[in-house]
Amino acid sequence: MGVTLRDNHDEHRYEILVDGDVAGFEVYELGEGRISLVHTEVESAHEGQGLAPQLVAYALSDARSRGLAVLPFCPYVATFIRRHAEEYLDLVPESERKQFSL
Repeated sequence: MGVTLRDNHDEHRYEILVDGDVAGFEVYELGEGRISLVHTEVESAHEGQGLAPQLVAYALSDARSRGLAVLPFCPYVATFIRRHAEEYLDLVPESERKQFSL
Protein backbone atom coordinates (compact mmCIF):
# COMPACT_ATOMS: atom_id res chain seq x y z
CA MET A 1 0.00 0.00 0.00
CA GLY A 2 1.63 3.23 -1.18
CA VAL A 3 0.58 6.22 0.96
CA THR A 4 1.14 9.82 -0.16
CA LEU A 5 0.20 13.03 1.67
CA ARG A 6 -0.29 16.40 0.02
CA ASP A 7 -1.78 19.85 0.45
CA ASN A 8 -4.42 20.43 -2.23
CA HIS A 9 -4.40 24.26 -2.17
CA ASP A 10 -7.21 24.60 -4.70
CA GLU A 11 -9.62 22.50 -2.59
CA HIS A 12 -8.37 23.90 0.77
CA ARG A 13 -7.64 20.46 2.12
CA TYR A 14 -4.86 18.09 2.96
CA GLU A 15 -5.24 14.73 1.27
CA ILE A 16 -4.00 11.23 1.95
CA LEU A 17 -3.76 9.02 -1.11
CA VAL A 18 -3.50 5.26 -1.17
CA ASP A 19 -2.04 3.88 -4.37
CA GLY A 20 -2.77 7.21 -6.07
CA ASP A 21 -6.43 7.49 -5.03
CA VAL A 22 -7.72 9.97 -2.43
CA ALA A 23 -8.57 7.92 0.65
CA GLY A 24 -9.17 10.80 3.05
CA PHE A 25 -8.88 14.53 3.57
CA GLU A 26 -8.64 17.30 6.15
CA VAL A 27 -10.53 20.48 5.22
CA TYR A 28 -8.95 23.73 6.36
CA GLU A 29 -9.51 27.47 6.29
CA LEU A 30 -6.56 29.84 6.28
CA GLY A 31 -6.57 33.09 8.20
CA GLU A 32 -3.90 35.61 9.07
CA GLY A 33 -1.24 33.55 10.83
CA ARG A 34 -3.74 30.77 11.54
CA ILE A 35 -5.17 27.62 10.06
CA SER A 36 -8.54 26.25 11.14
CA LEU A 37 -8.82 22.49 10.74
CA VAL A 38 -12.54 21.96 10.29
CA HIS A 39 -13.27 18.43 9.05
CA THR A 40 -11.45 15.11 8.80
CA GLU A 41 -12.80 12.31 6.65
CA VAL A 42 -11.50 8.89 5.59
CA GLU A 43 -13.32 6.85 2.96
CA SER A 44 -15.12 3.87 4.51
CA ALA A 45 -13.06 1.43 2.42
CA HIS A 46 -9.94 2.72 4.19
CA GLU A 47 -11.19 3.00 7.77
CA GLY A 48 -9.14 1.22 10.39
CA GLN A 49 -5.89 1.51 8.43
CA GLY A 50 -4.41 4.31 10.53
CA LEU A 51 -4.77 6.92 7.80
CA ALA A 52 -6.54 9.61 9.85
CA PRO A 53 -3.71 9.96 12.38
CA GLN A 54 -1.17 10.21 9.56
CA LEU A 55 -3.26 12.86 7.85
CA VAL A 56 -3.71 14.97 10.98
CA ALA A 57 -0.02 14.68 11.93
CA TYR A 58 0.87 15.84 8.41
CA ALA A 59 -1.49 18.83 8.66
CA LEU A 60 -0.14 19.82 12.08
CA SER A 61 3.47 19.43 10.96
CA ASP A 62 2.77 21.55 7.90
CA ALA A 63 1.16 24.24 10.09
CA ARG A 64 4.25 24.22 12.32
CA SER A 65 6.62 24.50 9.36
CA ARG A 66 4.63 27.48 8.06
CA GLY A 67 4.50 29.18 11.47
CA LEU A 68 0.71 28.97 11.66
CA ALA A 69 -1.35 28.74 14.84
CA VAL A 70 -3.88 25.90 14.76
CA LEU A 71 -7.58 26.11 15.60
CA PRO A 72 -8.85 22.51 15.82
CA PHE A 73 -12.58 22.91 15.12
CA CYS A 74 -12.70 19.29 13.95
CA PRO A 75 -13.35 17.13 17.04
CA TYR A 76 -11.01 14.43 15.73
CA VAL A 77 -8.15 16.92 15.44
CA ALA A 78 -8.82 18.33 18.93
CA THR A 79 -8.76 14.79 20.37
CA PHE A 80 -5.57 14.01 18.46
CA ILE A 81 -3.89 17.11 19.88
CA ARG A 82 -5.12 16.24 23.38
CA ARG A 83 -3.62 12.73 23.05
CA HIS A 84 -0.35 14.09 21.68
CA ALA A 85 -0.20 17.30 23.72
CA GLU A 86 3.54 17.12 24.27
CA GLU A 87 4.11 17.29 20.54
CA TYR A 88 1.28 19.52 19.27
CA LEU A 89 -0.45 21.53 22.02
CA ASP A 90 1.90 24.47 21.51
CA LEU A 91 0.37 25.00 18.05
CA VAL A 92 -2.95 26.05 19.61
CA PRO A 93 -2.80 29.55 21.12
CA GLU A 94 -3.25 29.48 24.89
CA SER A 95 -6.14 31.92 24.61
CA GLU A 96 -8.00 29.47 22.33
CA ARG A 97 -7.39 26.18 24.14
CA LYS A 98 -10.37 26.31 26.49
CA GLN A 99 -12.91 26.41 23.64
CA PHE A 100 -11.39 23.16 22.29
CA SER A 101 -11.12 21.53 25.74
CA LEU A 102 -7.35 21.56 25.56
